[in-house]
Amino acid sequence: MNLFAVNWWAVVLAALAGFVVGGIWYGPVMGKKWLGAVGLTEEQVKNANMAMVYGGAFLFSLLASWTLAHTFDSYAQDLSVMAKVMTALGVAVGFIIPAIGTNYLFSQKSKALFFIDAGYWALFYIAMGVVHAYLP
Repeated sequence: MNLFAVNWWAVVLAALAGFVVGGIWYGPVMGKKWLGAVGLTEEQVKNANMAMVYGGAFLFSLLASWTLAHTFDSYAQDLSVMAKVMTALGVAVGFIIPAIGTNYLFSQKSKALFFIDAGYWALFYIAMGVVHAYLP
C-alpha cells in the first residue's frame, strides 16, 4: 500500500471545495453569529495574520482531503458515489463533531458556537466526499 498513490488533483480540489464551504459558511451564512459566539470583532479578525490563518487552514484541509482520498483508495474503492459521500459525512459526525464537542464542553464554549462549527464540519466533509466520489 502506497500512502501517496492517490489522485492528487482530487485531493487539492476537495480541499478547495471544503475551503469554499468555509468561506461561505463563516462569511455570509454564519459570519456574524460566529463572531459573536467566539467573542471577536470584525476589526480583530481583520488584524490577524491572514496569510498564516488561511494558509494554515488550507494545509489542514489538504491533510483532511488526502486522508479521505487514502481511505477511499485503500478500503472503499468499490463504493458508490452516495456511499462515499455518506462515509465522508460519517467522518465528520463520528470523529470531528464529537472531538470538538468534547473540547467545547471542557472549555465551556457556547452551544451556539458548537452548532455553527459542527454544521461547518458536516458540510466540509460532504463537499470533500462529493469531489472524491466523482474523482477517485
